[in-house]
Amino acid sequence: MDYSFNLYNSLAADGICLSLKKNVAGSEFAPVVLCIGSDLSVGDSLGPVTGTKLKEKLAGLSCYVYGTLSKPITAHEVKYMNEFLKLTHPGCPVIAVDAAVGLAGDIGLIKIAKRAIKPGSGANKKLSKVGDISIMGIVAERSVFNYSLFSATRLNIIYKMSEIIAEGIANFLQAEWLRGQVSCGVAPLPSILIT
Repeated sequence: MDYSFNLYNSLAADGICLSLKKNVAGSEFAPVVLCIGSDLSVGDSLGPVTGTKLKEKLAGLSCYVYGTLSKPITAHEVKYMNEFLKLTHPGCPVIAVDAAVGLAGDIGLIKIAKRAIKPGSGANKKLSKVGDISIMGIVAERSVFNYSLFSATRLNIIYKMSEIIAEGIANFLQAEWLRGQVSCGVAPLPSILIT
């Protein structure tokens, strides 16, 4: 089932948390969060900004967040991340976060679905799918000039969306997984790991 929340809805973070509970239910292992995007374009920075905020909210807890402003995971690196995640976190569901384009009336929506995300598809890129649950923030209108619209995206939209998404994911992880219910069952990783 797909869920959508407007960034101006005061209950959006709670809605994201509840939709993640429904979509990740039954997993033996804690989810891994993959935030996709680049810090070189405002519109494409939703993933790294969300990853950075999520790391701050989960500081000191044992969970895995990949893709921050200091270490972004771009759409082109997804094919390598798929292999890495399968080897490093076997059985762990992957929550993929990325910016997206859509209809003019959809700008500001945060969409959650129980399916992989295909980064770069808004810019007509043919790249690998990634994740088991996708969280997409609609940040610009779909057009033949998607990349130029990404560059014209307001930073305020990215900032508000990333705060809501990070809060929803953090609340979900803290409520469901980090209270000792399950573990990731993987070896420690380099500095990307939240410590």
